[in-house]
Amino acid sequence: MNATKLKAALLGGAFDERFSYIYGESAVKAQVIRYANAIDAFAALYGADREVALYSVAGRSELSGNHTDHNHGCVVAASIDLDIIAVASPNTEGVIRVKSEGFDEDVVDINTFTAPRETPLGHSDELIAGMVAGFRKDGYQVGGFDAYTTSNVLKGSGISSSAAFEDMIGNILNHIYNEGNVDNVEIAKLAQYAENHFFGKPCGLMDQVACASGGIVAIDFNDPTAPIIEKIDFDITAQGYNLCIVNTGGNHADLTDDYASVPAEMKAVAAALGKSFLRELDEKDVIAAIPTLRETLGDRAILRALHFFSENRRVAKQKAALFSGNLDAFFEGVIASGRSSFCYLQNVFTTKNVGEQGLSLALCLCERLLADKKGAWRVHGGGFAGTVQAFVPTEEVETFRAAMDAAFGEGRCMVLRIRPVGAVKI
Repeated sequence: MNATKLKAALLGGAFDERFSYIYGESAVKAQVIRYANAIDAFAALYGADREVALYSVAGRSELSGNHTDHNHGCVVAASIDLDIIAVASPNTEGVIRVKSEGFDEDVVDINTFTAPRETPLGHSDELIAGMVAGFRKDGYQVGGFDAYTTSNVLKGSGISSSAAFEDMIGNILNHIYNEGNVDNVEIAKLAQYAENHFFGKPCGLMDQVACASGGIVAIDFNDPTAPIIEKIDFDITAQGYNLCIVNTGGNHADLTDDYASVPAEMKAVAAALGKSFLRELDEKDVIAAIPTLRETLGDRAILRALHFFSENRRVAKQKAALFSGNLDAFFEGVIASGRSSFCYLQNVFTTKNVGEQGLSLALCLCERLLADKKGAWRVHGGGFAGTVQAFVPTEEVETFRAAMDAAFGEGRCMVLRIRPVGAVKI
């Protein structure tokens, strides 16, 4: 239906049941208003008579496995109830226009922007062009569309705003031009392709899969072309804990080199021992080669490699703990993961600005607030700036939120819900 009729259906309750399933019953009214505002914004830009549909892609939270996916390791991740939503309509011009709230409109001619720029600029139009190129590469249909998007997966918040955006472009192409037949895992792989080849960021695949898949998933990337994905039916909220993400407000803009150094150094260790990825090695071979590796690659690369092996073992134990309902064992792994990231992976602050250590401070405050409350905490996502993750007893959430907001700013502590779906057409 056109934008005017869709808004009327929305306000009339046509999507209430769907919203309740995705966002929770208490969030339905707010989501109706949010989607209605997005329809109004689309209509103002592209016309109220356009035939439109609504789309959503979840943000993600990495629950276990910090910087393991890019070396073919294992992770546990979850989709969350912060998301990017879109109102979109096909066009026949061979142009994709995306106006994201708060940003300039991206306009991509899909018949001319077909290859990566010689020097990637790190612009969102490259992600759009990369998704189209990926769909074409794999034999899927593509075409133009106009879309308005708004997101509470905030940039720099550690819950994968870029992956959610990439997945959203794929989600829209999937439903408009491929009848929804492209699997969400395939969309995630194409999103990684877009980010690696067009955007110029050597990310792994975890963020894209977690945003697209929905619920809690354990993912084994031993063969990244066919990752093994296991759904884990476990409700952390029902166990009396809330998943909280604290955004410390660090700036991600100049940290691409820091992020890139982690997979690069891990892969350098693997290459020094004749392999492409750490997953192909035995940890004892790395330890035996330490004298040589210190001379050629330096100590940090070794420490990061050793983090990979211990973190991969931790993921297996935490996955088993969730499957068996052993929350104490899972939390033990959360804290151990955070310590390993701080000490060995070294992604809690950037050496470019050692005076800014928001993550270090947040982790310190988490320990003080939760150490005797049976909670857990760790660095979250890529690190260096951004967010920490905490599992907070429900009765302590408001105290925890108040302390974190006092330290980092109002609204910096986000109390989240794990949602059952990832990339969807509403």
